[in-house]
Amino acid sequence: MSSTIQQERRGGPPLSATVRDDFPFFAADAPGAGLAYLDNAATTQKPAAVLNALTDYYTHANSNVGRGYYQLSMTSTERFEAARETVRTAIQAGPQDDIIFTAGTTHAVNLLAATIGRKLVGKGDRLVVTGMEHNSNLLPWRRLCEESGARLVVVPVQNDGTVAAADFAAALGPDVPLVAIAHVSNVLGTVNPVRAMVAAAHSHGAYAVVDGAQAVPHGRTDVSYLGSDFYCFSAHKMYGPMGTGVLHARSGLLTSEPPYQVGGGTVKAVSSRKPVHYVGGPARWEAGTPNVAGAVGLAAAFDYLGALGWDAVRAHDEALVRAATEALADIPAARIIGDPAAQPSGLVSFVMTGIHPYDVGGHLDKQGIAVRCGVHCASTFLDDLGLLGTVRLSFGVYNTVEEITRVHDALRTVRPGYWTSEQPTTRFV
Repeated sequence: MSSTIQQERRGGPPLSATVRDDFPFFAADAPGAGLAYLDNAATTQKPAAVLNALTDYYTHANSNVGRGYYQLSMTSTERFEAARETVRTAIQAGPQDDIIFTAGTTHAVNLLAATIGRKLVGKGDRLVVTGMEHNSNLLPWRRLCEESGARLVVVPVQNDGTVAAADFAAALGPDVPLVAIAHVSNVLGTVNPVRAMVAAAHSHGAYAVVDGAQAVPHGRTDVSYLGSDFYCFSAHKMYGPMGTGVLHARSGLLTSEPPYQVGGGTVKAVSSRKPVHYVGGPARWEAGTPNVAGAVGLAAAFDYLGALGWDAVRAHDEALVRAATEALADIPAARIIGDPAAQPSGLVSFVMTGIHPYDVGGHLDKQGIAVRCGVHCASTFLDDLGLLGTVRLSFGVYNTVEEITRVHDALRTVRPGYWTSEQPTTRFV
């Protein structure tokens, strides 16, 4: 391998390899021992700090929040609201902004499409998305357009994996009440110029929804700087528990909207003869018993990353992405898709000439390397790129350059297999 990668191997990324010791999944007697886990864009492993926070909540504070006038319920409520404030501070939201706990990014986007989306988007309108959207930030808006008579406009992605600013601006207009954009592509790692895109949308009077699922784990997020109206992300992609996410809403935008779901905790008063009066704030959007432990675990994940240092996390990602791009450049049959090293954000996608992505993924799996291969819940994007699928390497704080070397060495021996010969055009969404 080249001298640059050898130098990376000696010096290593900014985070020490001992970070791996923080994750019980990788312990010597655990399933992840010796595994090169490189599917972090799908879900991350959990540090002991997060697992301990979950156990501690269930051991010492488990109770319904907000509706019990006894100490244990009050303790649970305090932890839930403390988690909300940890998230608010971590993403640098304003003091009056709403931090709403959801089941994840998918839930958050569906919530928006079913509420403010229905209010804003009607027959004859256009709703703008980019061509790189994950299905979770595409299908809810597509369904809204189908139901409302609006037209979905997809801004194309260029060959380098970016959306041209001129193309995005050209798609805007007075008949566009809302745009939905990915902060970072889950397929190519492309970082969109979200602040400029949001400003362009606002100049035409449109609201901006940002899918931040792939951005939040890789650097300090500042929603106030970005200017987005709504920003969504998931805990499980940033070392927190599954089934938990966040919808950030700029102050006042959801204050008077009818709730997405109704039930316990969403009302001030209910009478059989009078109109229902709903509460304001986040509780309006968190019907029923919330996932308190999930919120506590997410807060612990933010605390863990903050303790590692966001600058170090970012630099670690950059070092791994650059090492991976150079390692792949040393494999003649490998072709990197897009330009992940331009603004490294934790992932690299590639194809192997003449070999189905599933054959590549299966071969790597036999070498103790876990990667994602296929369309990454973005089949329309892969169609536009003219690809059956890609192999995606996505990195976390516990990954090392040595693991990238293992990928490099394994790719030297990959050969066409069952999928290439028997199912050459098959793929799964």
